[in-house]
Amino acid sequence: MNRRNAIKTALGVAAVSAAGLRPAAASEQPVLKPARLRPGMTVGIIAPASSTGENEDIHAATEIVQSLGFKTKHSKNLFARSQYLAGSDRGRAEDVNAMFGDDGVDAIICLRGGYGTPRILPYLDYDIIRANPKVLLGYSDITGLLTAIHARTGMVVYHGPTAHHSYSDYSLAEFQKVLMSPESGSSIGAPPPFEAAPGRIDMKNRLTTYTPGKARGRLLGGNLTLLTSLMGSPYEPDFRGRILFLEDVGEAPYRIDRMLTQLWLAGRLQEVAGIAFGKFTDADAGSGNSFSIEEIIHMRCDELGVPVLRGLMIGHVADQTVVPIGIEAELDADHKTLRLLETPTT
Repeated sequence: MNRRNAIKTALGVAAVSAAGLRPAAASEQPVLKPARLRPGMTVGIIAPASSTGENEDIHAATEIVQSLGFKTKHSKNLFARSQYLAGSDRGRAEDVNAMFGDDGVDAIICLRGGYGTPRILPYLDYDIIRANPKVLLGYSDITGLLTAIHARTGMVVYHGPTAHHSYSDYSLAEFQKVLMSPESGSSIGAPPPFEAAPGRIDMKNRLTTYTPGKARGRLLGGNLTLLTSLMGSPYEPDFRGRILFLEDVGEAPYRIDRMLTQLWLAGRLQEVAGIAFGKFTDADAGSGNSFSIEEIIHMRCDELGVPVLRGLMIGHVADQTVVPIGIEAELDADHKTLRLLETPTT
C-alpha cells in the first residue's frame, strides 16, 4: 500500500469511528435468560472487585444470602486480599469462571463492589459463561463485570444488591419481583411508599421528568464511572436503541459532567432510546461554584430528543431495585415509570 492509499484508508477508518459505527454487538446475539431463583437453590458468592474489611463481614454476607432462603457456596478465593483488591486478577477471574462452570451452583451474587472488575475481563471464559446462563447479581463496580458479560454473551445480568447489602422491605420486594416471581409488565424502581400528610411530602425520593415521552428498548447501564471506563475497550456495550440507566456515588458534579460529556462526545448518548437516571448519592460539589446535577442533565440530554427521567431507586441507596440488563422495557417519562415488557428470568 502506498502512502496516499494508506492515508485514505486511515481517514476512512476515522470517519467510520466518528460516525459511531461498530461491529455487531450483544443486541444482535440471542438473549439468554437465566432461570428464576427458587428457595433451596445454591447461590455462589464471589468477590470479583474488592473484599470486605474483615472475614467476619464475609460470614455476615453469607448469612444474609442464606436468610433469603438459599444455600451458599464460597468461591475458592473469596477470602483473598491484595491491597484494595480481593486477591489477584487471575484468581478473581478464576472464581467467576468456576462458578459458572459448576453444575452445583444455580446463581451467583457478588460480595461487594469497590474496585477491580475491569482488570479481570480479559481472563474470563465467555464460552463457559454463555453455555451456563445463571443469575449474576451486583452493582457499583460490578457494573464492569455485568456489562462485559452481557456484551460478550447476550446473557441477561442483574444490577442490584450485593451479598453484603442488608435488605430493606423495599429491596426484598423488588428482589423477589424480578428474580423469584417474575412477571411481564412489572414496574421497577418506583419510590417506596410514603405516607403524606399536611405539611409533609416525600422530599427524598422524587421522580423528575426532564424530557417527556415514551420509549422502548433493552435495558443497559449501571454505574456511570464503570460504564465510561469501558469506552473504547473490547467490552464496550452496544448503546443503539437501549434504555440507558445510570447511577453513581461520591462523584462531584464536574466529574458527572465529564463522564456524561464523554458518552456524548463518543456519540453514545445520541444512540439510546431513553435515559433513566437513578441516584447520584454523595455528589458533593465542595467549595466554589458548580453546576447542579439537574443543570448537567439538562445540558447533556435536552437535545437528544429522547425521554429522560430521574430519581428511580437505582444505585447506592438502602431501598434499591433490581434492574435486568438486556430485558425489553418501556420508559414512560410522562407517567414516571420504568416497566418490564417481558419476564426477566425463565
